[in-house]
Amino acid sequence: MRAAIVEAPGKVSVTTVPDPTPGPRDVVVSVASCGLCGTDLHILQGEFAPTLPIVPGHEFAGEIVGTGRDVTELAVGDRVAVDPSLHCHECRYCRVGRGNLCERWAAIGVTVPGGAAEFAVAPVANCVKLPDHIDVRDAALVEPLSCAVRGYDVLSGTLGAEVLIYGSGTMGLMMLELAKRTGAASVDVLDVNPDRLGTAGLLGCSRSAAGAEELEQPGGWDVVIDATGNAGAIQDGLGRVAKGGTFLQFGVADYATTAVIEPYRIYNQEITITGSMAVLHSYERAAALFASGVLDPAVFISDRLPLEQYPQAIDRFKAGIGRKIVVEP
Repeated sequence: MRAAIVEAPGKVSVTTVPDPTPGPRDVVVSVASCGLCGTDLHILQGEFAPTLPIVPGHEFAGEIVGTGRDVTELAVGDRVAVDPSLHCHECRYCRVGRGNLCERWAAIGVTVPGGAAEFAVAPVANCVKLPDHIDVRDAALVEPLSCAVRGYDVLSGTLGAEVLIYGSGTMGLMMLELAKRTGAASVDVLDVNPDRLGTAGLLGCSRSAAGAEELEQPGGWDVVIDATGNAGAIQDGLGRVAKGGTFLQFGVADYATTAVIEPYRIYNQEITITGSMAVLHSYERAAALFASGVLDPAVFISDRLPLEQYPQAIDRFKAGIGRKIVVEP
């Protein structure tokens, strides 16, 4: 089969690899679409993935074309979205229900071959069957949506919060859509990319700007979300949190990224700084939200490229062009 391969840091190509073989409780998925995200850039940089080469792609959906001998829940022909999370279920964090912090954390497309290929293997337990009205090519959006759902689980937001989101890429826009549905009084969005910022306006953000200084909010925001991973945005966002407010680090920063905090202010104003790591008990809920129409795929997916153009797709994503970019084998 054909698959994208990150061969070494900075080097990605599309080549022929052996067809995957399912284990007893696995299925083989014929990939319909596979999304690109910031994690894929980190893998290309030599971060995250413990060893290279690796077939990337942790946001994917498709049709089951093969099953292991012990699979009874799903059958050939079922269309599924795939949760890439692979937890050990044995370590301390797994035992207390925090599998996303697993001491042996692994993921399809990060530590084992992923969905940037014609076919991918996944545990049957990680597959969510899609309803008939969903276009399977759109369902690559379920995984990033499940990360956004996890982010709002961490926030435990209160009704009437004033929210500020840094970044209007796919994840920032998803956080915007969820903020609107979790009782936010206002949702402001910042981005230096005018095209992406225009999409935030299309989706109904309260205000949009290139920088927070352009908005009148002297007391700050109750909830500040960084969906960029950019050091400058993070540092600015930390200073925009209102008294008693929360800063959520949602964007994936480079390993070397640092920010300065003000301990006295955090203490004196009871500010919470927290993070959200990947998916945790949120994939099925994201699939249900997606099926209900919480996202418009026509807005979120800006580019559909053939698998053979995976290197070009990575380049477009790195350049900040478009919103969600998917490759389709």
